[in-house]
Amino acid sequence: MRKEVIVGASVATVATVVVAGVLLARWKKRDERRWRQTQRILRRFARDCATPVPKLWHVAFDLVSDMQTSLSDQSQTDFVMLPSYTSSLPNGNEEGLYYGVNLREDNFLLLSARLRGKHEPITDLQREEVDIPTEVISGSLKELFDFIALKLAVFISTKTKTDPIAPKGKLGFTVSFPLLEGPAAAATNKNVIRWKSFSVNDAVGKELAHEVNEALGKHGIDLRVSALVDATLGDLAGGRYYNRESVAAVTLGLATNAVYVESAQLSPNAGESKLGEMVIDMQWGNFNTPHLPITEFDTALDSESSNPGCRMFEKLIGGIYLGEVVRRVLLKMARETAIFGESVPAKLKTPYTLRSPDMAAMHQDTSENRDAVHEKLLEVFGIGYTSPAVREVVAEICDVVAERGARLAGACIVGIMKKRGRINDKKSLVIIEGGLYEHYRVFRNYLHSSVWEMLGSELSDNVLIEHSHGGSGAGAIFVAAAHSQCEEDDAISPSFVAAAAATMVDDDDDMDDRKFMAAAGTLNDDDEPSEWKDDDHTETASWRGDQVDSTAETTDQSDEDDE
Repeated sequence: MRKEVIVGASVATVATVVVAGVLLARWKKRDERRWRQTQRILRRFARDCATPVPKLWHVAFDLVSDMQTSLSDQSQTDFVMLPSYTSSLPNGNEEGLYYGVNLREDNFLLLSARLRGKHEPITDLQREEVDIPTEVISGSLKELFDFIALKLAVFISTKTKTDPIAPKGKLGFTVSFPLLEGPAAAATNKNVIRWKSFSVNDAVGKELAHEVNEALGKHGIDLRVSALVDATLGDLAGGRYYNRESVAAVTLGLATNAVYVESAQLSPNAGESKLGEMVIDMQWGNFNTPHLPITEFDTALDSESSNPGCRMFEKLIGGIYLGEVVRRVLLKMARETAIFGESVPAKLKTPYTLRSPDMAAMHQDTSENRDAVHEKLLEVFGIGYTSPAVREVVAEICDVVAERGARLAGACIVGIMKKRGRINDKKSLVIIEGGLYEHYRVFRNYLHSSVWEMLGSELSDNVLIEHSHGGSGAGAIFVAAAHSQCEEDDAISPSFVAAAAATMVDDDDDMDDRKFMAAAGTLNDDDEPSEWKDDDHTETASWRGDQVDSTAETTDQSDEDDE
């Protein structure tokens, strides 16, 4: 009897081991299937986001076409640019202490700085960030500007030892446009400024300036505002102060925009302008073309956004959207491949929880086990354990999204320069401002490399890119200087007119497009891009690259073959 019990127990043990082995084998096969599916999702996403040089040229030329149409007949296009006959660009001779205000979504920057001429850097720069109370945000314009004037009065009195305000002193006032997305969208919609509907050249800018000036007078501030302008125009003003070849400025932050200098002769209303040039507020977030690499995740994001079908370009390069696309890819993997465990993390289901700084931290993590990825997944989504392989997948998704956005931005910068006819034999400077460019090193590298890949070594030296002078919000200082100079002179500066003449557009260009593209394409695919310094205190980041393989006449057949 005892032997029978022992034999029975042994058989049961063996059976249990066999069953456990079968289950382990099944679990292993299941995990392998899931991992293969994870890799398939990643590969397909990377393929759909790909931006080879031919595609970038298609995007650039489509932008040029839309720009030309918008300037000639805005009724024929959905891409409406906003011309501005503005005196908001300085000539580099302005000197003195100036003040500025940069109004943002729920706060504003107060600034003061001293300019000593184009050969000296901006000095004595002081900033103070002020949060706007909820009751002021949801109140009237008069209440908002009264609050700003009150804080400005305190700022002036505490930041300076002597009264620096000269008669007829000017205050630069710039507006940064936030995006109405995410959990804060409902509150933001109550803002007294109708964000995204305010334009740099609109009469609304001057009307609002009247309200601001009344508030300044009420608080005894001897400063006046000529107009409220887009903060990107302020960045262009800063570039123009130091270099008359500054012809464009780009904002790459949560939102994005671009402005550039155009010949006033191209506008039907050129006779209204006293200047030889005009600033064009491109509103390039509205740009769209069938050549944009839009994925299933972008389509879903767009349909669930506050403005479906609009601002598609912004939804591919804007900082608020980059992390959201990454989150959506991770959510699909979590649901279909259990990459984060059998249950989907609750926080992973919440839109706009992953910010671009978090994405940058994971993307730029160079540690052996991707420790920063682990920390951010825990901090943002509450995901406690991940394997090194999973963390690598997360970093690769961030890389795909950042590369696509940066390269598209670079392509459109090339498009602007092509439209201006300045690539072949004229050096041009593009000023860039915003957290993506300033703090996201890999994003910045991808942007630079895309430009020199498109242009090649023969032409890339003619397009220079610099970070904005003075950093965030400082454009208001240069706008103030320009307005002061214009009022004192009561005339157009000769150097300003000369700069306009030097930047007159030549639509024919020195070479036709066929010759232009032939000159651009000569680098092998295995050439490595140059490294870039990530120094937030470096005032400029001029660049150049080796010659690269590019041609606009090549089709996207290679992409189609991969499908």
